[in-house]
Amino acid sequence: MTSKHFDVVVLGRSLGALVTAALLARRDFTVLVLGQGGRPASYKLGERTLRRRAFTMLAATSPAWTRVLVELAQSQTWKRRVVAASPMMQVLAPRRRLDIPPDLVLFGREIDREMPEVRRVVDDLYAELARVNGAADEAFERDAVWPPGTFWERRETGRYAAMLPYVRAEPDADLLVELPRGHFFRQVVTSSVSFATDLATLPPPFAVARLHGAWTRGLYTLPGGEDELEQFLVDRIAAHGGRCMLSARARALHLRRGSAAGVIVDGDEGPTGASFVITDLDGEGLAALSGGEGIHKRAQREWPRITSSVGRFVVSLVVRDEGLPAPLGVESFVLPGDRPSLRNPARTAPAAGPRSSAPPGALRPVIHLERHAMPGVRGESLLVAEVLLPDRSPIQLLGMREVVLSTLAAELPFLERHLRVVDSVHDGLPVWVYEDGRFRSVDRGSLTGAAIAAEPMVRQLDVDPPGYLGLGGEPIRGPIERTLLVGRSVLPGLGQEGQLLAAWGAARLVTRTDRRKEKMRRDMWSKVEIG
Repeated sequence: MTSKHFDVVVLGRSLGALVTAALLARRDFTVLVLGQGGRPASYKLGERTLRRRAFTMLAATSPAWTRVLVELAQSQTWKRRVVAASPMMQVLAPRRRLDIPPDLVLFGREIDREMPEVRRVVDDLYAELARVNGAADEAFERDAVWPPGTFWERRETGRYAAMLPYVRAEPDADLLVELPRGHFFRQVVTSSVSFATDLATLPPPFAVARLHGAWTRGLYTLPGGEDELEQFLVDRIAAHGGRCMLSARARALHLRRGSAAGVIVDGDEGPTGASFVITDLDGEGLAALSGGEGIHKRAQREWPRITSSVGRFVVSLVVRDEGLPAPLGVESFVLPGDRPSLRNPARTAPAAGPRSSAPPGALRPVIHLERHAMPGVRGESLLVAEVLLPDRSPIQLLGMREVVLSTLAAELPFLERHLRVVDSVHDGLPVWVYEDGRFRSVDRGSLTGAAIAAEPMVRQLDVDPPGYLGLGGEPIRGPIERTLLVGRSVLPGLGQEGQLLAAWGAARLVTRTDRRKEKMRRDMWSKVEIG
């Protein structure tokens, strides 16, 4: 017999999970959030803060996020928190530097300086991106379930999906068809998309336009990164009576007559009851919590297969400010230029070591680089370098930290002499610490908030067969009755925006089970927020 009961138990601490919990708490449902083993984005070495994940709030301009802020009555608070990035992104490559600023005139000058031969093509491309994203904004601001499940949902969402350009195009259609095949600007677009999507391969043409548009139509950053966003949502959940236990986890689902009726929290003897269980796990992870019990027969027959062959390898580098170029922006991409990248390797990796020469051009990875001020430490910056690492990469995991450092040093020539700390939670190696020009290894036991052993990477996903419009993966409704999915596996093609759409859809499905609360939600919108 259950000793505690909540309307909804949410498992996970991702964007999708916390947004769902915040919306339902705002709608007067009783909500319990369990972190389910997820770790915060940051950890520490002494006073220095390091990151286990890179994070860019690409969904800040999405109408899905705007709707969430309006319902939570936090639009003005959010505007005070975020900072507009200028330039929105930078590109560093051998003999090339490119800024993409918010000002179109300045951007045109950048293209004229670096690649005048494609100025007309680039102008046409961004005009088309503006058209595509305008249509997408109009579709995604509607109250609908993405991806749809029932007949009526398919009918409703299908009307809005018909507004989206390119969604019926062939999956291999080329949005950049007017650019020469090997042109550098192709790398700029595809690299930004690859790091924004949750798919292991380049997503369909509509998602390419949507995700590159997220980088280039007004990018906003949070000074505190992912941790600040998480705390923002946790505060909203608590303010509306929800309970967050991010260090706790459910060890099993509690089933009643084949439906989810709650969870068994690790350390508790009895189950915690719930009308719905919502999670950012994939369907297989949810089925594992139930011990294989209660799975729909249709799910057993038709559930898509989610696999992964690519991980996000992240390295944190603490650098003295004098070792970094003053114009280095918050968001950058380091590209191999006209040479092959890590995805098309031709040679073996260099030997591991804290100070090696730059890797051969064929092994230079594409790096997404973030720059942050070091909180509490003056004169230092934190660089967070992220690489999409295939499982069959010729570079071994233990050598990847060195390859990232060497690749960055080739583009930032004073980097190595101003290094203070280099670390990655994914390789399990000791922390590299540089003091007065001397190198030493520090045992991982000195870290606060990080495991001693290597931690798994966040994985990019492969979906078989492809889901709704080629953007989707698993359904929102889980494989067990009264479970809902809101993680990266639902709409992986759209990245963060996909999680927000899934969260909104899950909150809508739960709300519609209680007519009184559904009516209350329609009545609670304040005129100030609507204005």
